[in-house]
Amino acid sequence: MEYIQILILALFVNNVILSQFLGICPFLGITNKITTCIGMGAAMMFVMALCNLITYFIQIYVLNPLHIEFLQTISFILVIAALVQMVEIILKKVSPPLYQALGIYLPLITTNCAVLGIAILALQKNYNVIMSVYYAAAIAAGFTVALILMAGIREQLELVDTPEGMKGFPQTLIIGGMISLAFMGFAGLV
Repeated sequence: MEYIQILILALFVNNVILSQFLGICPFLGITNKITTCIGMGAAMMFVMALCNLITYFIQIYVLNPLHIEFLQTISFILVIAALVQMVEIILKKVSPPLYQALGIYLPLITTNCAVLGIAILALQKNYNVIMSVYYAAAIAAGFTVALILMAGIREQLELVDTPEGMKGFPQTLIIGGMISLAFMGFAGLV
């Protein structure tokens, strides 16, 4: 039951983008096409899950025993950077069109506060390693849902006549705000 609760909370109630406002850069930048959002979501899921796995062991077996917990942030960022580099190399080889579509937003996963934040939150919630990886995957699924929802709305708005001053970024901000307000309604369910 706890796993289902974590999934529902990550997808709707505590959605990392729409409720916690972490990792907004890709949400505003790459949500032009659903296919690109699916690729970004998969990359985030891979990085977040693997990051939580590795950082859990670093925290439990290196930082805590040596009493160097103050190095948590820098060591976690190094892990995230290495994982993002690995994803970037794999995507460049396996799917060059997706690599091109993600552009600068792929290396920006390294500085995405959601990845670091979720790794630290999982430790603060005293999750075991399996729960920590599951939590990260659920958060990444919520991240992907937000991206796909935004991309779907933006793709549909391409088909309608929009005033010139509203096209592009202003339209994206208004849509993002409206989706966030809708998702904040889920917080009343808990």
